[in-house]
Amino acid sequence: MHPEKPGALEEVEVVSRLNSLREVLRGEQYADHLRKPLAFWALPTDRRLPLAFLGRKLEDLLNTPFRELAITPGIGQKKMGSFLMLLARAASTDPCELPTEESLVRAIPLTSGPAVAASNGDGFDIASVSEVVWSQWRATVAKHNLGDEPLGRFAPSLRNMTRVIWSAPLSAYVNRTLAEMRSMKTHGEKRVRAILEVFHTVHTMMASMGVQEHLVVRIMPRRIDQVERWVGEALQTPGMPTTEELAKCFIEPLLDQVRIDVNQQIAALAEDRLGISGPISSVRQVARAMGLTRARVYQLLNEINDVMIVRWPMGRHQVYELREKLQTGAAQAQNPPELRQFLAAVELFYPGARRGAAGPLEQISERFEANAPRAAVAVTN
Repeated sequence: MHPEKPGALEEVEVVSRLNSLREVLRGEQYADHLRKPLAFWALPTDRRLPLAFLGRKLEDLLNTPFRELAITPGIGQKKMGSFLMLLARAASTDPCELPTEESLVRAIPLTSGPAVAASNGDGFDIASVSEVVWSQWRATVAKHNLGDEPLGRFAPSLRNMTRVIWSAPLSAYVNRTLAEMRSMKTHGEKRVRAILEVFHTVHTMMASMGVQEHLVVRIMPRRIDQVERWVGEALQTPGMPTTEELAKCFIEPLLDQVRIDVNQQIAALAEDRLGISGPISSVRQVARAMGLTRARVYQLLNEINDVMIVRWPMGRHQVYELREKLQTGAAQAQNPPELRQFLAAVELFYPGARRGAAGPLEQISERFEANAPRAAVAVTN
């Protein structure tokens, strides 16, 4: 070991510790450990790592005599201490918790099963994610066949995730090590952190959950699950929900989800379009109030739709079916509930077409505004 030459006593202690770890790790139960590189047990916060050893497999390192290890360029007393620390970390890793690469297979999509609310990601610490921890997370995703689910479905907030990977499947990373993922083009620390947080969220919820051949678990955002179950019940229940029920069980949860996933400006736009704190506002009114062009307002509105496509991809069909039922019921009822806000919410979350040019209703609204007195309330789409 150099350039720091330890005394005879220190060297004896190092050799003794190394021999003890060798004896443990050469046990039959640690066979899978020996095929992993030393870097598998390194953490981002570790300092003075023995870089010359990190790419070598444990089996190779354990079979290398101490003297040969000690004279390796770049390996001094402190680096040797870090080497022993990593070996001890490997020895303390339960072999049962070490996934084999064969278990990290590409998963198939989920199609049915009881809904389970998603974790909010509390307790996630990127500094504590080593290759061994990451492999356990990947194995959990593969075990429960979640590989084809998009990353954005399980993210605590889409604000913390680059838009380009919202729809990327978890399987895109199931077969990659941390080092491989970090070496991917455009995968900087922010993107890697968002990906790790999603896998952590899934692992935290699913790791201790067994597998039953006749059952499957479906994970989805808590608020989306709440709305989807309510919409299903409303479609099967005769009659019509009240205006208050529509607001409480449909509009408010979806708006809360949008607030989680978008910035304050877009959240305020959504509230204005739904008339949360006042009358429902048209695009022209919103643009004037926010000091934006209508084209920019349409871009922001489309971001809300992008969120819903990721969070609730089956929502469009179910929401449109509910809208048809309520409109048919309102036409036949003597005292139908007020549907104006509900219809505005349907258009906000799942517009009939991508927004950017004024449709017939918006054109009517704008012509009315142009010709009406300043104090008049404009028609909105």
